[in-house]
Amino acid sequence: MAVLPTGTDACVTWARGSLRGYAASLCYTLHMNRDQQLQALHSHGTFDLAIIGGGATGLGTAVDAASRGHSVVLIEQSDFAKGTSSRSTKLVHGGVRYLKQGNISLVLEALRERGLLCQNAPHLVHSVPFVIPTYHWWESPFYGIGLKMYDGLAGRLGLEPSRFLNRDEVIQILPNIETDHLTGGVIYHDGQFDDSRLAINLAQTAAEQGALVINYLRCEGFIKEAAHIVGVITKDTETGTTHEIRARAVINATGVFVDELRRQDEPDAAALVSPSQGVHVVLPREFLPGNAAIMIPKTDDGRVLFAVPWHGRLVVGTTDTAVAQTSLEPRALPEEIEFIFRQLGRYLARDPRPEDVLSVYAGLRPLVKAQAGNTAALSRDHLISIADSGLLTITGGKWTTYRKMAQDVVDHAEVIASLEHRPCVTQTLPVHAACVVEEASAPLKTYGADARAIQDLIRERPELAALLHPRLEFLSAEVVWHARHEMARTVEDVLARRTRALLLDARASMEAAPRVASLLAHELGKDQAWEQEQVKAYLELAAGYVLSSNL
Repeated sequence: MAVLPTGTDACVTWARGSLRGYAASLCYTLHMNRDQQLQALHSHGTFDLAIIGGGATGLGTAVDAASRGHSVVLIEQSDFAKGTSSRSTKLVHGGVRYLKQGNISLVLEALRERGLLCQNAPHLVHSVPFVIPTYHWWESPFYGIGLKMYDGLAGRLGLEPSRFLNRDEVIQILPNIETDHLTGGVIYHDGQFDDSRLAINLAQTAAEQGALVINYLRCEGFIKEAAHIVGVITKDTETGTTHEIRARAVINATGVFVDELRRQDEPDAAALVSPSQGVHVVLPREFLPGNAAIMIPKTDDGRVLFAVPWHGRLVVGTTDTAVAQTSLEPRALPEEIEFIFRQLGRYLARDPRPEDVLSVYAGLRPLVKAQAGNTAALSRDHLISIADSGLLTITGGKWTTYRKMAQDVVDHAEVIASLEHRPCVTQTLPVHAACVVEEASAPLKTYGADARAIQDLIRERPELAALLHPRLEFLSAEVVWHARHEMARTVEDVLARRTRALLLDARASMEAAPRVASLLAHELGKDQAWEQEQVKAYLELAAGYVLSSNL
């Protein structure tokens, strides 16, 4: 059976009880093959639900609806989690800053969902200690009281309790912390995860529940009868072929792109989303040795900033910049990077320099539109909109609450589509590959129960044990697995989302691209010209993640 890291992590403690009895049934190989999914799509009649968008919300909705027994198809114009859902701060959290805003209901909901994710995806979600260093006598009691409330709101799904730290304890936990005027700190625990790996496992979970999930299938328009939407016109971006999908209800779960899709239905539809850009820089772990993260409680723009250990690196972010245009590949602005360096520099004894940055990435948040001058003041609650045509749109929210968002929109869809109401079962439904075992198994631990099958590939072909690159922990066997079982279609799919190489070390990922292209070409039946084209396209994309390209 696949194995997970050792430790007494509260997430694992909860998951052990939740997953007892499931492990044997989950440890098998799922063949999620795009050609087979397309073949099934073309032979299918009318679906109960058609979902547009393969990010956190869309995939969660597919899992929820299919697990209720509804017939479901999900289409994604690019790759699963291509946009916002692979560009987060990698936290599953209740939102400490929402306590300050008085949004207790949102904190309660997020804390509950954090606990459920710990139970249902323990191979991807774990607890991380966060330290708030204090430099004034009043800060420790001020933050400590708030964090005790945070602990209490989590209830039985809480992680480890928060506690006060003296000055020496903070220095021991955070060796590179700025010590001038340091008085102590507060430590609390929150959740961390791998966002795009969870997205892939959700796609697999949906497929296991009977849904069809297909990437690189774009919505070109809607099929209408008597002004009511009864289906979607799609285009396969790999072949250029079109296909009509009929469904009793259509759900728009396209994140920051929901308004573009809504206007294919209603050209004059008012905007629901106010997009905001968040930027992260990735640094070597030496800038924050140890296992703890730093939470900077107040930045110059009133937000919080995190410096979080992740996959042997340090992820620092995020910013909050209102943007007018949406893009699948947003780019960090120089002033955003300078902002992160300025804030972080106040808390580290050794400050990072631009040449230390391994990768820089940007994501767009689909904040629900409101009359506010600063997008940081907008609510992260989700919104469901129903058009006169019957188009259901869900937007807003965050990764932590994806499951609850899915539950809410499927409840609405059952009414719109006149489907039998069936209770949601995802509160206790394990995500694909969920598995809890006490041994360490880096670097395959994020594959959970699927790790055994990848190890079997290596036993069959020992050459697949080779690293893709000396500075990356990913194995050649993983690429074969991605192509066969996770619907990876491009070098970018592998290096940006199936592995996290692009975010962990952009330059190393560029050097690994030819090897990945060769492995993929062999699995997908492509020729050398395809390999060369893939490498060229990836190098152009990855250049945007190298800091010098953003200054």
